Amino acid sequence: MKRSERLVAMTNFFIENPKQQFSLPFFVEQYDAAKSSISEDIDIIDDMFQRMGIGRLTTVPGAAGGVQYIPDLSKNMAHQYMNDLIERLQDSSRILPGGYIYMSDVLGDPKFVRQIGQVFASAFQDQHIDYVVTVATKGIPLAYAVAQVIGAPVVIIRRDPKVTEGSTVSINYVSGSSRKIQTMVLSKRSIEEGANVLILDDFMKAGGTVQGMMNLMNEFDANVQGIGVLAEADDEDEDRKVHNYTSLLKFTELDEVKQSINVEKGNYFQS
Repeated sequence: MKRSERLVAMTNFFIENPKQQFSLPFFVEQYDAAKSSISEDIDIIDDMFQRMGIGRLTTVPGAAGGVQYIPDLSKNMAHQYMNDLIERLQDSSRILPGGYIYMSDVLGDPKFVRQIGQVFASAFQDQHIDYVVTVATKGIPLAYAVAQVIGAPVVIIRRDPKVTEGSTVSINYVSGSSRKIQTMVLSKRSIEEGANVLILDDFMKAGGTVQGMMNLMNEFDANVQGIGVLAEADDEDEDRKVHNYTSLLKFTELDEVKQSINVEKGNYFQS
């Protein structure tokens, strides 16, 4: 295999296997190349990843060491992605009754979902995440996008028990926006005790749903390492139940009567 061919193959391998450590002998055998050549290839790929702003390769010396790809989208790239998304969302026709916003087309667009996943993965790249947790249904594409980048399985919390889930754990919670008592259900087999989880949600108004997910994670003795919210409502009248979270977008104006809408970048871009 020529070096140019090997570089393409190795680059694709790292992107497909994020945050997994592989030894140099593994690549030597995989690509039938000298260890020195593989080391040079890794330096070239690492340099290109960092110049493109999509991550880096880290190496651990020693017999038990190796190399792994750490996805880390640069802030410049993240700003660019969110600018494109804001342009798409700032359309007054998206306002729905009750002060909600229509986002299903965005969450169904592979391009935007992939970019959102990369930004969230970078936001929590310093955390060790065992599971990406969300609640059905609109948070599912976001969860899978993030999970693909960080290399963790997705766990989906549902509103009603399914016979295919086996024994379940359920809790009641108060929806922050509707003030209604609702139910969350999760299979007992979904999460191992003591696991580290990342909670994701597509939209947060008062935070009742996110708080419910946190309470459910307590039933599994899981450690919530982070909370990611695609968009939040900037409503001072709401008694927000969750405060320690990372948002990518904020709707600073969402007036159903005036049919006006304004979207800004979330708190992730304020730090």
